[in-house]
Amino acid sequence: MIVKGSVFKYGDNVDTDVIIPARYLNIADPAELATHAMEDIDTEFVKKVQPGDIIVANRNFGCGSSREHAPLVLKENKVSCVIAASFARIFYRNAINIGLPILECEAAANGIEAGDEVSVDFDTGVITNVTKGETYQAAAFPPFIQSIIHAGGLLKSLKERGE
Repeated sequence: MIVKGSVFKYGDNVDTDVIIPARYLNIADPAELATHAMEDIDTEFVKKVQPGDIIVANRNFGCGSSREHAPLVLKENKVSCVIAASFARIFYRNAINIGLPILECEAAANGIEAGDEVSVDFDTGVITNVTKGETYQAAAFPPFIQSIIHAGGLLKSLKERGE
């Protein structure tokens, strides 16, 4: 699977309360909840994000609480991928569970800037900054995790397999 999009860039320690502020967690509708994504760090995010866009961040993306709402609102906003130097482990697992593609790659996190056009090949882990003509290598997920992401999440993957 290959995706291409424009980059939204963030720094270190973007926590789940920044990705989706806790004051909105009483909203049950994922589409409505997603209208508040990133608003405490980037008030223009939901106005500017386009289907396929990519988030790039530095270290410890998704730290904080364990709720799945954080990767869910990014997926609901049609973010095609999150690339970071590192992820908080619970965000990492939650992203896979809901089918949000993520890649860890410090070189890409350091080299890609806001507004760059980036292409990601999930089968190989190759990240290409089309704007700068640079290529970075992330570790690709093994096939069984790729199948979970392709299915749209763990539960959908299990249903497809009849489990």
